Amino acid sequence: MDKLKPKSKRKSESLSKTHNKNINVSSRAVVGSILGTIIASTPLLFSLHESVPAEKVWDTFLFTYDSLLWEDAQYAMWVLTGKFIPLLLLLIWFFTNRNWWYHALLVPIVMYIFQIVGTINGDTTHVDEFQLIYMLPIMALVIPSIYLIRAKMFNRLNEVNKTMQELEDEFMMKPKGVWGKVKQYF
Repeated sequence: MDKLKPKSKRKSESLSKTHNKNINVSSRAVVGSILGTIIASTPLLFSLHESVPAEKVWDTFLFTYDSLLWEDAQYAMWVLTGKFIPLLLLLIWFFTNRNWWYHALLVPIVMYIFQIVGTINGDTTHVDEFQLIYMLPIMALVIPSIYLIRAKMFNRLNEVNKTMQELEDEFMMKPKGVWGKVKQYF
């Protein structure tokens, strides 16, 4: 079929494929560089709370933040960054992980989201009290699905003459990009 096309057209298609591959490699390098920079700058991001004044009301040209029960905007931002940085690292790990068990990361991600919402709300007196009732539906979906994948892997391991690494590679998620992974869940 390829022989029926003119030689110049085959050459241009080959160049087009090479060009697309180069664009894909360079875009992956850019995304990897951005993610590496974010991960490396987490100590700087964590210390941003020190730029917040130690007052009850923090007034900026963009917004006004009232720390309510925290009574100190700097302390409230310290608590918030202490929850946001691990959430950011977990999200990066979740969207870049290609192992079969990466859905287990949803449990701590949702836990940190609940804690951040409680911190921002500020009306709650016990922010870090773990609200298991909200986590149960997520855990009820994630834990059995991980167990089923694991059971399926071991069934195949017993039936087929494959190594554990070959099975992990078979169940490994192929990179779809961040938007592809988000669309997978909704």
